[in-house]
Amino acid sequence: MDFLNGANALTLVFGALLIFAIAYRFYGIFMANKVLRLNNKNVTPAVEFADGKDYVATNKNVLFGHHFAAIAAAGPLVGPVLAAQFGYLPGTLWILIGCVLAGGVHDMVVLFASVRHKGQSLATIAGKEIGKGTGVIAGFAVLFILILTLAGLSLACISAMHEASWSLFTVIATMPIAIIMGLLMRYRKNSVTFASILGGILLIASIIGGHELMQIKEINNIFHWKVETISIAITAYGFLASILPVWLLLVPRDYLSTYLKIGTIIMLAVGVIFVHPTIQMPAVTSFVSGGGPVIGGPVLPFIFIVIACGAISGFHAVIATGTTPKMLSNEREILFVGYGAMLVEGFVALMALIAACTLVPGDYFAINTPKEMQAAFLSQHPGLHAVDLDYFSEKIGVDLRGRTGGAVSLAVGMAHIFNKIPFMKDVMAYWYNFAIMFEAVFILTAIDAGTRVGRFFLQEMLGNVIPKFNDKNWMPGIVISSLLFTFSWGYLVYTGNVSSIWPLFGISNQLLAACGLIVCTTMLIRMNRKKYALYAAIPGVFMALITFWAGYEQIRNVYLPKQQYLLATLALLAMLLMLIVFINTFKRWHRLLHMKADQLDYYGDKVKELVPR
Repeated sequence: MDFLNGANALTLVFGALLIFAIAYRFYGIFMANKVLRLNNKNVTPAVEFADGKDYVATNKNVLFGHHFAAIAAAGPLVGPVLAAQFGYLPGTLWILIGCVLAGGVHDMVVLFASVRHKGQSLATIAGKEIGKGTGVIAGFAVLFILILTLAGLSLACISAMHEASWSLFTVIATMPIAIIMGLLMRYRKNSVTFASILGGILLIASIIGGHELMQIKEINNIFHWKVETISIAITAYGFLASILPVWLLLVPRDYLSTYLKIGTIIMLAVGVIFVHPTIQMPAVTSFVSGGGPVIGGPVLPFIFIVIACGAISGFHAVIATGTTPKMLSNEREILFVGYGAMLVEGFVALMALIAACTLVPGDYFAINTPKEMQAAFLSQHPGLHAVDLDYFSEKIGVDLRGRTGGAVSLAVGMAHIFNKIPFMKDVMAYWYNFAIMFEAVFILTAIDAGTRVGRFFLQEMLGNVIPKFNDKNWMPGIVISSLLFTFSWGYLVYTGNVSSIWPLFGISNQLLAACGLIVCTTMLIRMNRKKYALYAAIPGVFMALITFWAGYEQIRNVYLPKQQYLLATLALLAMLLMLIVFINTFKRWHRLLHMKADQLDYYGDKVKELVPR
């Protein structure tokens, strides 16, 4: 592997862009035309059930912005940074292959299934396509996973924003800006371009103005929030985003945040072009067999779990069966919104990996190894001592050693690249704080959409017991469902208990991704697309097997030796629930494969069996 060491970051950037462009042009269009057979003449739920609140036909560019912002949370940023422990090659390969053949396919297929099922949730789709009992179990599994995910994402956001006045100010500023954009796009005809330009200008003003305002001590103190204050504020924001009309706050804010997200990644790519940084991390490190300070397990199977959202993610299934299918105005747009957004997220993940790998390995490990473990780590690996870290700490004004979790090493890597761009010298502290704010915005847009989708899930489940909850316009049902769901993850955030079960996110998230692919494969088989169903079935079964393997390794080698019995129980519960869903689904496949396609469904397709929409 020596010939792969010392790679140029520019080569990886252009190589990834070329691969993703070819994938969209050929594989994405193949999925749209042959596998899903998307038809722009079919009426979508956003048109058929338009209510001005949840079902709202939305401009495809705005919807792309919302969908991308909602799916791109901490995963494509933090996961690849943590996976850098194995070297740059394993992460790069999984991001490129997984994104094209698994993640993009997952997002398209799940979004397609929800659009054909009135924009309903994955659990409801499972209930109709496989069986009511399976749908109930899937519902509990998805709700369980979603609560853990949102609590974990919130803690990551709090970690980035607490006592960071400038970042907090800009994040708060995106909310009134988004409302202004939402009102313009709602009540002024053909105003998407105007609202976009205005929103972009106001966002830039809030970033630059926020930096200047925070130099005033009195204003800085106002936005210098403690962890507890931000915990309550994020929970309150999640509640509001889940009950207000989707066009007023959630969609325009996510659309606005996409400017910052994609803009920053483009800036990072431009920085790579100007700087031509060398990848300092080896192609493969000695930790591929396990024993690393960042990830304790070996590269197989953990690379598939650590890099989640940048390659494939179950959280995307929550969004693709939640807010997005209720706003899609044309079925053909599933390609652009579903597959396109996933490819962009894959590029984000690769840029995060590059930013981390441009750091000297010793600096990377000094940041990501807990302080109490650093002496022992250096005694075992004397060649991995810090080189530039003290310089970074001095320039940024923060002690960077032992700041684990991936977010800080990503911010340092980004600041390191930006700082070498012409005319940008000696502003590393500015870029570091900007990167932290960028990460916080990334995460928060998944929290608001995830909370709204959680409310949909809970409303559907309560509707099976109390039919009144099935009325999507019944405000008491909306408020009660929102309060219950928001409190469930908000309490975990406030008490901090979920921080100890964050590793469960990786396992549960990838189990959910496998569930999305496997459940929706059932629909494709029922629609008499047996041969084409393999394009969803193969990555689905692969993710199921690899995630069960990782879960077993995590329980046996991490949780039980450390006597973390609660974590072991929760991991086992998530795996057991999904195993039941998978077994029932495979039985359904067997039955469907022996049936003839002799009926016409609502859309005029010849199918093996009719199911309720």
